[in-house]
Amino acid sequence: MSVQDIRGQGYDGASNMRGEWNGLKALILKECPYAYYIHCMAHQLQLALVAVSREVHEVHNFFQHANFVINVVSVSPKRNDELLANQAAKIAHEIELGELDTGRGVNQMGSLQRPGDTRWSSHYKSILSLKKMFAATISVLRNIANDRSVTQYSRGYAGGALRIIFTFDFVFILLMMEKIMKITDVLCQTLQKKSIDILNAMNSVSNTKVLLGELRNEGWESLLEEVKSFCEKHEIEIPDLNRK
Repeated sequence: MSVQDIRGQGYDGASNMRGEWNGLKALILKECPYAYYIHCMAHQLQLALVAVSREVHEVHNFFQHANFVINVVSVSPKRNDELLANQAAKIAHEIELGELDTGRGVNQMGSLQRPGDTRWSSHYKSILSLKKMFAATISVLRNIANDRSVTQYSRGYAGGALRIIFTFDFVFILLMMEKIMKITDVLCQTLQKKSIDILNAMNSVSNTKVLLGELRNEGWESLLEEVKSFCEKHEIEIPDLNRK
C-alpha cells in the first residue's frame, strides 16, 4: 500500500510514536498530510484506569505493596527457581487431592508478573499471577526471612513483605481488583481487535458499564465469601466484620 493512500494512523502516546517533530506520526504526516493521527482508544482506556486507580488510596497502596512483594521474591534467579519449585509442589499436591483438573495446557507454570506503569492489562496479569502463586510466595518469603545466610536487609524486606501479604485487607483488595479487572480487560482486548468498529466499540463500553454496575450492586456477598475462603485456606486471620 502506498503511503499516500493512508487516511489515518493510531497508536499509543509514547513520544517516539506521537512526537511532533521526530515521532512516527510526524514522519508519516510529512509523506501524507491526510493521515490524521488518533491516540489509540485501548491505550487511552488503560491510562484512564491506571490514573483512576491511583486516586483510590487503598488500591494505589495495594499495587505499591504488591510490586514490593514481587520484587522481593523475584529479585534473583535463585529465588525465582525456589518460587517455581514451591508452586510445582503445590500443584502436584492439589492434583493428588483431586482439587485441580489435569490435562493438556492445564496448570502451566509461570512466574510473578510485575505491573507496568501505563499498562492496565499488566496490572491484571500481575494480580492473576500473585493469586495463583500466593502460597508459593509466602513459602519463599518465610524461607528468606529465616535464612541467616542472607543479609539482614534481605531478611528485613522478606519479613516486611510477609506482614503486607499476610493480611485480610491485602487479600480483599487482591480478589476485588481481580473481579473488576477481569471485566475491564475484556474491553481492553476488544478495543484492540483489527475488526472492531465504532458501533461494536460503543456496545462493548456499555456492556462493561453494566457488568461493573452489577458487580458493585450485587457482588458484595459473593466477594466476601471468596475472600473468607481464601483467608481460611492460607491461615490468614479474618477480622470480626460485625464489630462496630
